[in-house]
Amino acid sequence: MNVSVVVPTLNDREELRGCLDAIAAENPYEVVVVNGPSTDGTSGMVRNRTDVDVLVEIDERNVNVSRNAGLDRVRGDAVGFVSPTMAVEPGWLDAVTVALEKATAVTGPTHERLDTGVATDTAESRRIRGRTVTYFNGGNVAFSTELATALDGFDEYLGIGGARDAAHRIAGLGHEVAWSADMCVSREAAADGGTTERDWRMRYRSLSYRLAKNYGIHPTVPLRTLRHAIADAGGGVRDVARGDAKPTSWVGDGRDVVLGGGRGYADGLRARYVDRSPRRNSRGVSSRADRAVAVHDRR
Repeated sequence: MNVSVVVPTLNDREELRGCLDAIAAENPYEVVVVNGPSTDGTSGMVRNRTDVDVLVEIDERNVNVSRNAGLDRVRGDAVGFVSPTMAVEPGWLDAVTVALEKATAVTGPTHERLDTGVATDTAESRRIRGRTVTYFNGGNVAFSTELATALDGFDEYLGIGGARDAAHRIAGLGHEVAWSADMCVSREAAADGGTTERDWRMRYRSLSYRLAKNYGIHPTVPLRTLRHAIADAGGGVRDVARGDAKPTSWVGDGRDVVLGGGRGYADGLRARYVDRSPRRNSRGVSSRADRAVAVHDRR
């Protein structure tokens, strides 16, 4: 099986270097790097590497646009997506190949290197309206090219949450995402910088959009959105009680949740109407001619 690997990147030059070194050691069929409008010299670094087959330059800061731009260029029987901040571990490619002999999509664990050891994750699945939805890390996943084409790639409406949306659509097409414990990637633990700022409006716009788009007017959409909101509101109350946040910011976050959720719900229903096919992707690969502003192809 010929496995193409797509690495979408934006201002990740130093981490990308290690990512590409690890991928090169696996010797995949081809490597495609999609570079957003980086300002850190990523383009020059990638062009100087002989192990990158294609460099695609785009002018949008959207990871799903980058993924689709890469998908549009691959020639393999399967395509893997790896985050530039990840390093595939030895045996990654073999694990992908073995899994895709029986499945059409596969993901695996992320090892986070800590001072005290290594933390890892496990498979995450939910049962939603009769479907088993298996979520995957968008920085460590591989599809058969046939499935990637059937999905029409990722939904470019989404700035975040594109992988989770794709998981719903894979289930909607009657496919499953396999879990391979040997398909490992690793990364350094994030530095402890205190409370993380979140764009609540974007987060809930993404959440309600993908639920409305995939399940329509159904109680599961507002109920799941509300459940997430209650959990996040509880976390906000605890932050206020500890003095890590102000009551006014908590109220502002609540406003953003309502506005983002409402906008996403309306846009999701509209997208569901535009693409009534099981793939549910009105802004996928086929929606535009080309995303590239420049392409450097060594093949």
